Amino acid sequence: MYILGISAFYHDSAAALLHEGELIAAAMEERFSRVKHDSGFPQLAADFCLQEAGITSRELEYVVFYEKPLQKFERILQTTLNTFPRSSGLWRESMMTWLSDKLWARSHIARGLGVPYDKILFCDHHMSHAASAFYACPFKDAAILTVDGVGEWTTTTLGVGKSSLGKDAGEPPSIELFEEQRFPHSLGLLYSTFTAWLGFRVNNGEYKVMGMSPYGSPRYLDKIHQVASANDGTGAFRLDMDYFDFHRSTTQSYSGKFLELFGEKRNDESEFFTMGTNPERWAERKAMEANQYYADVAASIQQFTEDTLIKIANHLHRRTGMNKLVMAGGVALNTKANWRVLNETPFEELWIQPAAGDDGGALGAALWAWHTLLGKPRRWAQEHAYFGRCYSDDECRAFLDEEELKYESFGDENKLTETIVDALTCQQVIGFHQGRFEWGPRALGNRSILADPRGADMKEIVNTKIKFREPFRPFAPVVLRERAPEYFDYPQVADHDSPRYMLMVAPIKEDKQTEIHAVNHEGTGRLQSIDRETNSRYYDIVELFGEATGVPIVLNTSFNLRGEPIVNTPREAYNTFRNSDIDMLVLGRHVVRKAT
Repeated sequence: MYILGISAFYHDSAAALLHEGELIAAAMEERFSRVKHDSGFPQLAADFCLQEAGITSRELEYVVFYEKPLQKFERILQTTLNTFPRSSGLWRESMMTWLSDKLWARSHIARGLGVPYDKILFCDHHMSHAASAFYACPFKDAAILTVDGVGEWTTTTLGVGKSSLGKDAGEPPSIELFEEQRFPHSLGLLYSTFTAWLGFRVNNGEYKVMGMSPYGSPRYLDKIHQVASANDGTGAFRLDMDYFDFHRSTTQSYSGKFLELFGEKRNDESEFFTMGTNPERWAERKAMEANQYYADVAASIQQFTEDTLIKIANHLHRRTGMNKLVMAGGVALNTKANWRVLNETPFEELWIQPAAGDDGGALGAALWAWHTLLGKPRRWAQEHAYFGRCYSDDECRAFLDEEELKYESFGDENKLTETIVDALTCQQVIGFHQGRFEWGPRALGNRSILADPRGADMKEIVNTKIKFREPFRPFAPVVLRERAPEYFDYPQVADHDSPRYMLMVAPIKEDKQTEIHAVNHEGTGRLQSIDRETNSRYYDIVELFGEATGVPIVLNTSFNLRGEPIVNTPREAYNTFRNSDIDMLVLGRHVVRKAT
């Protein structure tokens, strides 16, 4: 039996295909359309999933949409009417987009995939998140926490999942969501408001706020507490809506009162530097002081978010008594907060859906139909994130020949590994393209840029000459799973799954920080731990690099230029290689070098 999950019409549209309850293909639409955070109907992603399975849409048992459009439309109608006439602009735009597009999800699915209406189902938004976390996790039972901007009405849910798991599983699993927080009180929308005020794009720049926050101090928590509060016992939070406009405006998420409290927003185009990022620019004191203020506000909203999630998680633990926690929703991509939740609450293990945002809702919707609706037992758990399109060595060779490019092919896997490691130790930057691309927003070794992590100058090289992005932005350290305890102050790091997906920022041990300057972000790193069973070529590169240098870590960042989705095809990989200062391109077993 095949079930296709769909998320669409807001941001990060995606499709995910199950066969007998096991994920066999999943992708965001942006990887095919090349429109970053593509929100349209995921036609290309759905077509890929069907092609990967070798089926047509006629063989689908169900297609499941990740939320309920009518309930979401009800919330928008009620909100705009309650705030009219200030919400008149939001009313007009909502009517145009909903009546022409979003309200007719069933018709889009039926027309796009050629399936009858009776095969199309709808799952509640936060249930989709919960299912993507619990039904895919390696735990038999777990507490569940979902946190994002907003679904239909809900912004946060607490619950519990119970099941048998494995070959002997017989009883259907269950998810009970027993508490929720409702719009407009939203931790995700609060964070996004500060993202916009700090000069970054909402639903795109939140991770930049995280990257900026370590360069500041949370000295403005008192101001944050004027606009938002959280109950110490339960973590239930409220926003003072006088400071916000996201519930009545299409263009601005904060109000004039917010600007009176925090000052003018940061200019989107202004350069960000502080004494912590660029001490050599100390003479530009006025700009540095202004940037330091923004960094301190970023640190303050980050601190409030972390503290609130800890309060919620502690309350959830008291309610469930469980020692395992699973999370999903866009706020679950806040890797700094995730570290604190694991280390400052009674939960002993934490698993986060790698595609925690709206893209993961496609997977959750399909899993909900399989387990909850059809009552099927759990026999599958997610062990990696490589569910995208693969290009064979022959396909890569065909592209290179078509473009008449000079390249070298390696039949010997060891020789290929040695060639890549030699380049890394010579301070060359590698564009690395192999296997199936990753599910979720992280590049995990199949569509990655790799570099030597040891020198401080490598961070600036990759940021400014290859990624063309802000110099304060951090890179991920990729470490052999068994060697991770040597470098990261993370108890049981070799035994947990979350580091496999770059979902946790952990402290780097003080005596190791100078060994890995380029991936040391103010004493921390968003690590990825890897094993040979999951990705053998990637593992062998890091292992051999460790043997050559004494440091079993490689710098990893996503294989794309600023503002573009991560590359999918060999052609896109080559174009990124050609249009940047990447020194070497690896396409499967083929290597292209920059002409000298």
